Amino acid sequence: MPSPYPSESHRKFALHVRQTLHSQLLPLAEAAEARGHLCENAWQTLAEHGLLGLPQRGEGFLQSAVFLEELGALGYAGIRASVAVHAYMASAYLELFGSDEQRERYLPGIHQGRIITALAISEEHAGSDLSQMQCRAESSADGFIVEGGKRYIANGSRAALIVTLVRSGEGQHALGNSSMLLIDGDSPGLLRTARPMLGWSSADVCDLDFSQVAVPACNVLGKSGKALLYLMQGLDFERLVAGLLALGGANHSLRLLDGFVRQHQVQGSPLGDKQSVRHRLADLIGEQQILRHYAYQVAWQHSKGQLDTRSACILKLRATELALSAAQACAQLHGARGYQLNCEVARVYRDAMAGTIAAGASELMRDLIFDSTPAS
Repeated sequence: MPSPYPSESHRKFALHVRQTLHSQLLPLAEAAEARGHLCENAWQTLAEHGLLGLPQRGEGFLQSAVFLEELGALGYAGIRASVAVHAYMASAYLELFGSDEQRERYLPGIHQGRIITALAISEEHAGSDLSQMQCRAESSADGFIVEGGKRYIANGSRAALIVTLVRSGEGQHALGNSSMLLIDGDSPGLLRTARPMLGWSSADVCDLDFSQVAVPACNVLGKSGKALLYLMQGLDFERLVAGLLALGGANHSLRLLDGFVRQHQVQGSPLGDKQSVRHRLADLIGEQQILRHYAYQVAWQHSKGQLDTRSACILKLRATELALSAAQACAQLHGARGYQLNCEVARVYRDAMAGTIAAGASELMRDLIFDSTPAS
């Protein structure tokens, strides 16, 4: 029976990914933080190493799980968000629900890092509650005319392809008649406005506003009016991806913390000699090890076509909250060193908070877990 845990080949692949990210992407990270987005060279480097076209489904997805964990462990959550939205969260809708013509038109450029993608779902008053969505697409002779805005969109200023959720019919509940559209980034009437955040500085988070943006009928994903069906599958996958990234982020914080408490001297002995510090770190390491097994179990479920909402939400909730707990411990135990504006520990702490909000806030994850658990 196939194992859900990484094999020797996966461990070798993890080493290859780690070496590639650290040698090719890490040197570009600080500039990306200052600039607000990854440079073209970074996207091309990822593509040249085959890291933008890893499998999203089937047994090959375990390779993606390894990549996502290593990407999360790089220590720059803005970069991991940008790459994951492009290579997984946005493009998954195209992979799953796009026509052959749409996939042929866009996927090669996505895998080559030439067509950067964004996923435009959230709005000012429609984040966790998408029933309040207002962005609308009205039928036209050639397709749709889109009017409205989307908020907090990663890759917002650079995206050449924006996978966009819109209202496309009447009814009180926005999702009852909603559609997914592929909106080209050079469409007239599209306005992009940078939305600086506390963390995720290199994620290129923007507001997108659509004013009479024309979208041809050939750019409707799947069937018009059926986006709710696509969202149910797409959001579960997004949460799986977010959980794997956060698992890597927790690993990074724990490595930083472990190295510090073993070296930093307090009253003539390492900080790690204090029982309270040792126990705090031990608890976090234990939770990380248990969660890692669960994460690969859920990734394996997905590879078998068996991903469910409950499992995806449990992983996303526990991984992002572990990453935040690890980052908090790292900042606290570093003392004033960890509270400096431009230090790595402070960046990791700021970034970790966003993980508990993006792709569904922790409170929503708990509601979904409760609602999807069978009554005893």
